[in-house]
Amino acid sequence: MLCIYAATTVSGWAQEQPNFIFILTDDQQYGLMGCTGNTIVKTPNLDKLASDGVLFTNAHITTAICTPSRASILTSQFERKHGINFNSGTSMSKEGWKNTYPMVMRENGYYTGWVGKNHVPVGEGGYDSGLMEKSFDYWYAGHGHLGFYPKDRHSIFKDAKNDTQVEVVGEGIQDFLSNEQKLGGAIKFIDNRPTDKPFMLSVCFNLPHGAGTGSMQMRDSDDEIYKTLYRDQNIPLPENYVARKDIKTPKLPAEIHHAEDRQVGYDYVDTPEGFRERYIRQMEAMTGIDRLLGELRQTLKDQKLDKNTVIAFTSDHGLFMGQFGLGGKALCYEETTHVPMIIFDPNTKKSKRGKTSDALVQSIDIAPTMMTMAGVTIPDSYQGKNLTGLLAGEQEAVRPYLYTENLWSTQFGNPRCEAVQDHEWKYIRYYKNENFSALKKIATAKEMGINTSAMLYKVHDPDIAVYRDYADGPLNGEPAVYEELFNLKNDPKETTNLASDASNKNKLEELRKVWKTEITNARGNEFPKVLRYTSDSEGERGLIIEPK
Repeated sequence: MLCIYAATTVSGWAQEQPNFIFILTDDQQYGLMGCTGNTIVKTPNLDKLASDGVLFTNAHITTAICTPSRASILTSQFERKHGINFNSGTSMSKEGWKNTYPMVMRENGYYTGWVGKNHVPVGEGGYDSGLMEKSFDYWYAGHGHLGFYPKDRHSIFKDAKNDTQVEVVGEGIQDFLSNEQKLGGAIKFIDNRPTDKPFMLSVCFNLPHGAGTGSMQMRDSDDEIYKTLYRDQNIPLPENYVARKDIKTPKLPAEIHHAEDRQVGYDYVDTPEGFRERYIRQMEAMTGIDRLLGELRQTLKDQKLDKNTVIAFTSDHGLFMGQFGLGGKALCYEETTHVPMIIFDPNTKKSKRGKTSDALVQSIDIAPTMMTMAGVTIPDSYQGKNLTGLLAGEQEAVRPYLYTENLWSTQFGNPRCEAVQDHEWKYIRYYKNENFSALKKIATAKEMGINTSAMLYKVHDPDIAVYRDYADGPLNGEPAVYEELFNLKNDPKETTNLASDASNKNKLEELRKVWKTEITNARGNEFPKVLRYTSDSEGERGLIIEPK
């Protein structure tokens, strides 16, 4: 599988295989960095990375919720093909895991590391299988949420000097890059990182996600960044912000989106005060991550690794912060699917760096792009595009349309939906929402003395069949019950639905045909490479699945 580059290649990559550091944030809206238009947050190192590399201004995820989005990044597949979500009742099989980007790179001679968060169940028994921990040369991570203080949740971090998430993750990065690797708790299979092998390091944060920012306590041991920064600033409300008490016309019809069943973790968007407090914490987290990036690049320079290490940066999805009265994600709007993406390759000609690209790119493109840079054959199962032509300035586009989807339709009120878009138009379609109400489940749990989390989050075997029908129903003729059409060029905030406007009839019909093509391609022909992973399957093994 390993291809050796000649002295000169069409894309201009260096002869020696590059190292890779892939950085993934969690719930980061597009506009949470200076280089993406934020005039308040301080992110000088991220801004510098963008000015040294290529900033993609029209990058999108495939599914706007954590687990399926991260599985898509790992597998370079749409959710309909990989088949993993919180409600799918599945984990990734060994066969599926074998074709993820870290495993393909390791198979092709790369020394691999994973630091931070994992939120994708892998192997028999999912998070408890131990398969991921055994698959990397270096592992310093926790399954599920880390919280702002990871040592409170995961024993692997207990020997870290720091308490706060960004700094604990930073210790793991520095330990991976060192030739000593003495950090207690880290799982490693080679005592020292070999200096004669290229490396592939994945750094996955649980910030600025609410599990992190919502658990900030401003402890005495916290850096001042996390206690005082931005608290003297005038924080404006987002454009189109609507407090809960002021909602007169919901963004979506009530029969499609059961907004009253939204998870309580997003209630901070209901008031201006709640929004401002959480937004300040998000910006503090981003400044902490930014400082870590600066330290990382300095370490690479000190170790003379900077001229051959590619850095890729993105987020798993965006987040509503009260726009139209909405909170959370799991929809196909720009607020949730549009993410920052930066790729810095020191081997690209300087004249091609420091650029922005408005090409339609997606998170599933990162894996095939890194493999192309490394001279590694891209697996046939991958659905993403190689972006090296864009990075080298040899291409302007890799796809005419973007496709996004949401299959996480549960008691929390979210509708199933899919979207296709080009640079000007976006079409979204929705399906019947007959899911039982979270509020009713919570009420019954309280009356009967049942654990509320168990009532809301446990997945059972019949849910697998429901999820499979969610995935295949539209391909088998399930009709849409509501449609939206937006002119992104004139209405980038998606305020006005033009689907019922007779003058746009031809455009609507055109995008319906595009949707059919895109969803068919996204699904593919094979059954997802997944294993049964439910409360029932684990109960048969004498285990209890705890919510992740």
